[in-house]
Amino acid sequence: MGFEAYVRLSLSLEGDEMRRREFITLVGGAVVALPLAALAQKAGRTYRLGCLSPHPRDILFNVLFFDKLRRAGFKGQNLTIDYRAFAAHFDLISQYAAELVIAQPDVIYAASNAAIHAVQQATKSIPIVGIAGDMVAARLVESFARPNGNNTGISIFSRELDGKRQDILIEAVPGIRRMAALADPSIPHARALQQAARARNVELSIYRITRAEEIVATIDKAQASGATALNVFSSSMLDGNVPLIIERVAALRLPAMYQWAYWAEIGGFIGYGPSNDQLADRTAHFAASLLRGTMPADLPVEQPTKFELVINLKTAKAMGVMVPEALLVRADRVME
Repeated sequence: MGFEAYVRLSLSLEGDEMRRREFITLVGGAVVALPLAALAQKAGRTYRLGCLSPHPRDILFNVLFFDKLRRAGFKGQNLTIDYRAFAAHFDLISQYAAELVIAQPDVIYAASNAAIHAVQQATKSIPIVGIAGDMVAARLVESFARPNGNNTGISIFSRELDGKRQDILIEAVPGIRRMAALADPSIPHARALQQAARARNVELSIYRITRAEEIVATIDKAQASGATALNVFSSSMLDGNVPLIIERVAALRLPAMYQWAYWAEIGGFIGYGPSNDQLADRTAHFAASLLRGTMPADLPVEQPTKFELVINLKTAKAMGVMVPEALLVRADRVME
């Protein structure tokens, strides 16, 4: 199934359900159901939302995110969206952030550590709702409970998830002895991942990539070096180029693991990560609150609580991989 077709199918299946769904938010430790209408905008005002992301605007997460904002009362008539996608032009991320700030948006949505950092360098006053790795470790916020500054949002514990994905990939490819990983140059937990792989009698080679133009040649090099599986680590640049990665590993029959479950739904081998729907729910909640005037410092950073494992059996068969039944029964969805 093509990516655009997948987006249309997802919307047709989820539209009615999504319109009925209510937000769940934590207030003083208690769970309270709030209808999205409670987050509605001030009548008569036009809002501006800037977006800086590695992904194109029509990716499924954005479709869900913007739909939830519409149901919160922020839609075409009263919301202007300025969108910049930087995966193919990572060197322009600071320029894109500056362009968004010049437009004087009410809020900026920034996806990834790099995007949040670029926006924070461009403005200290415009509220930011971000999705990133460990925001505290990256010094994007002071703490989860008290973000301070102008940024809040969702912090994804990338280190732990990279390790979990590695374990799943080793289990999914029986008899694996050598595997490769694509990563950012600054990955802080490379040695820990290599030690964890070695404990399972697997040799892990990590290939650090700085530009999208390096991806295909690096995958080819990894396979030529003997790798029989590939782990695509958390990275805004890599995640923004996953369609290219899926295409190349398919040609090489190299099974790969991705950091979002939905990549397995459009042709990847396995995807494991935070629930796309929950993430869009909470990100829209933050964005709506900030658009209504809540200060970022008053919105504690959240972490995902729901994760999804998707296995694409059609892709597995094309690559000659027999996925163990024990793993298949643990999957949230199996694509056949």
